[in-house]
Amino acid sequence: MKNAFKPLFAVLFALTSSAQAADDALVTRGAYLARAGDCVACHSAPRGKPLAGGLPMMTPLGAIYTTNITPDPDTGIGRYTEEEFARALRQGVAKDGHNLYPAMPYPSYAKINDEDMHALYAYFMHGVTPVKQTNREPDIKWPLNMRWPLKLWNVVFLDKSVYQNKPGKDVTWNRGAYLIQGLGHCGSCHTPRGIAFQEKGLDESNSAYLTGGLLDNWFASNLTGEHNTGLGRWSEQDIAGFLKTGANAHASAFGSMTSVINNSTQMLSDADIAAMARYLKSLPASGGNGNAPYSYDPKATKVSLTRPGASDSGARIYTAYCMHCHGADGRGFAPMLAPLAGNPNVLEKDASSLINVTLNGTGDLVLDGVPAPYPMPRYAPVLNDRQIADVLTFVRGAWNNGTSAVQAEDVTKIRKATQAAR
Repeated sequence: MKNAFKPLFAVLFALTSSAQAADDALVTRGAYLARAGDCVACHSAPRGKPLAGGLPMMTPLGAIYTTNITPDPDTGIGRYTEEEFARALRQGVAKDGHNLYPAMPYPSYAKINDEDMHALYAYFMHGVTPVKQTNREPDIKWPLNMRWPLKLWNVVFLDKSVYQNKPGKDVTWNRGAYLIQGLGHCGSCHTPRGIAFQEKGLDESNSAYLTGGLLDNWFASNLTGEHNTGLGRWSEQDIAGFLKTGANAHASAFGSMTSVINNSTQMLSDADIAAMARYLKSLPASGGNGNAPYSYDPKATKVSLTRPGASDSGARIYTAYCMHCHGADGRGFAPMLAPLAGNPNVLEKDASSLINVTLNGTGDLVLDGVPAPYPMPRYAPVLNDRQIADVLTFVRGAWNNGTSAVQAEDVTKIRKATQAAR
């Protein structure tokens, strides 16, 4: 009689094992998608627990703090249903009905399809360690902290449409568009924002999309095909290499892009990286500095570096502090040390990123657990505002970069803002 139950037990065991394997695969898939969305970068404070929130984010109204998105039932999202989880990601509405600030990129996450949303929910509920950490209230004062105007904001600016494949485009292009516009939420930083803090475009149908944007004292660079400040001189392989390693022959990652490389894009599959590169490379030129296409010319710069005049403060500071890494020819030692000649960030009209990175240096790029060997050091303790303005003015005019001067008062402003945030 006992033997009669063996086939039944075997079937039940097989079904249970199959269901467990399916659940594990779903959680694994969700973990990959969460990396594509770079959730850990915003929802983890320095020296804090992963995904427990608390990271300050500056807005024009004051600082807000990212929330706990671990499955802790009391302080996190452990009591969210899948429907409530999807509503938060796509519409910016929390479980209790209050609206989230659009610093949370829900206008991008609205494009996430149902299958991926299901996998993300499985991961956050079953693949993330719960952390009991109460959310911190924003520093925004009344009446500006009232949330009801965000309902009107959503009516005007939120497109709730899930991404639909574009006819006439191949599978790779559409996959890249889905990742860039949706989970990757690249437009949240790289698209300029309007007076109501809305992104001026959410896809390639708007000429402002991915033309660069100022956010938190960094200027996120132009990702269109613009020749000078964008990706016009980059190949698809250049773009893919940058997303995988944070550096190529044209530029190196800094600011919040360092976190994107560390926590997100280096871990994506080669196929997804290639798809993102294909989509970005397809974007027509838009934005830029209005100058003629860049061409390298070292002659005048070579003279000023070998015989800097007494009044040429920028050249003298460059030879003392910069030349050993970036070279007299401005070409650096890519990909280890970034070039300055023709670097899109150097050619950008808005010098905020150059000022910020010179003042505050860069965080470590960490690839496969190994920090990159030559991070940019902080010069805030070493150089005053006038000196930083002079050396950046020199760099922006050298090697035929032909970009506008940097003013000391601009350095002062960013120094004060970034010191206050440290």
